[in-house]
Amino acid sequence: MTTLRKTLLGLGLAALAPFAALADENTLLNASYDVSRELYKEINPAFSAYWKKEKGKDITVNQSHGGSTKQALAVANGLEADVVTFNQPTDLDFLAEKKVIAADWKKKFPHDAAPYTTTTVFIVRKGNPKGIKDWNDLAKPGISVVIPNPKTSGNGRYTYLAAWGYALENNNKSADKAREFVGQLFANVPVFDGGGRGATTTFTQRDVGDALITFENEVALVLAEFGDKFDVVYPSLSIEAAPPVAVNDIITAKRNSAEAAKGYLDYLFSTEGQTIIAKHNFRPRDEAVLAKNAEKFPPIKTFKLEQYFPSWAEAQKEHFADGGVYDKVTTKSN
Repeated sequence: MTTLRKTLLGLGLAALAPFAALADENTLLNASYDVSRELYKEINPAFSAYWKKEKGKDITVNQSHGGSTKQALAVANGLEADVVTFNQPTDLDFLAEKKVIAADWKKKFPHDAAPYTTTTVFIVRKGNPKGIKDWNDLAKPGISVVIPNPKTSGNGRYTYLAAWGYALENNNKSADKAREFVGQLFANVPVFDGGGRGATTTFTQRDVGDALITFENEVALVLAEFGDKFDVVYPSLSIEAAPPVAVNDIITAKRNSAEAAKGYLDYLFSTEGQTIIAKHNFRPRDEAVLAKNAEKFPPIKTFKLEQYFPSWAEAQKEHFADGGVYDKVTTKSN
């Protein structure tokens, strides 16, 4: 069994048709994070139609989803993805260190190679029986909070960083107070799922927790399916998440797919691509598209990671590396 197929099996992607298609120059594989499933389910055929019209070539885009960091590891270990669309820069920096993608990947596409943004919000049970209004409510005794594992999920990592930033903002920038607050919040997490979609399932279908902390785009999906059971809460402060994208230089050179791979990522920044992005409740970069969808995106005060941390790389090293701050403040084994 090849390393690639083992990787696919490990990800639960053992279907032979997509595996066989990887050898076809008329296909692309997009390795992405788990809460982007519905977005790319619509983006992929739309791009195929666009590519046929523009280039006269058939193209099929296959998809792989999982926790963002798990996906980065899979690509580094041989998952033959032509493009990666992850939810945090550290996962792309990791692939750049492995020389899988360009060292200057941020310069390859607009907006530091991030075609949209989102932010971290709360989903609570209908009527908000626990009166959860802001981050401080989530750290109170007796509150159960569902968050994916920050060690494996970018969604979970953004939650941790958003809570840390909130604590700094409300405690005169005291790192000790932030550490204490985040420790209290994460002590209220009964189970750590591997990714954001798993956490959503735990909260909505297993009825675990009083609140789910997740990306804004998950809200519409939850309300569409369980609208009579949940409400959304926008905290006073949250973090801006700008999921970045990149071309896998090794695989596209091997498969002669560089042109199509770049075209696919360029399409995400086009008006057509941005319109689909807004439809799936991610905040588009295109100002005109954003304006047309203003009612979907309530105003919320957000901060960029660099406002409270030296850099993504430093935040990763200090907080999420083995033995880092996250490990020290987490009271449960995950």
